[in-house]
Amino acid sequence: MAELPHVTRLVELRELRPMRQVGLRLRPPFPADLAGLPLPHAANRVAVSGAVRVLWLGPDEWLVVADGDAPDLLPRLANATAGRRAALGDLSSSCAVLQLAGSHSGQLLEAGCGLDLHPRAFAAEQCAQTLVARVPAILDQVSDAPVYRLLVRRSYAAWLVDWLADAAEGL
Repeated sequence: MAELPHVTRLVELRELRPMRQVGLRLRPPFPADLAGLPLPHAANRVAVSGAVRVLWLGPDEWLVVADGDAPDLLPRLANATAGRRAALGDLSSSCAVLQLAGSHSGQLLEAGCGLDLHPRAFAAEQCAQTLVARVPAILDQVSDAPVYRLLVRRSYAAWLVDWLADAAEGL
């Protein structure tokens, strides 16, 4: 993807370098942690361990995202799930990771999705699967600053960046 624009002085948009992304499905009983990584058990929560974020996507589904390449992540998880009813998938190449930051980034996202992103309803270490401008996305709020990450299929990323840039002009 071409270099992304700084959308406005109120919102900064950029594509993050590739991250290791592993989809995890697991049958109960669920451990408190897996391969040394905490598993969030509450809906739409994120557990953080160093440079790894574990996003709760459903009652038996998580997305494990590591900053950088993290080549040992998939084998670690495979060893930890051996003998369990589990499924792992390396999703690293399928999703681009866009980051939105700035005082109006929540307002910009709300223009294209149905989530209430007010701090009392959605805060740091929360995530959700949603549509942003009709594009399926996983929204992860990284900090209360606010900083959001959008994980979207690579084929939709350029279109979504253009949509976000156009929508930001109205802020």
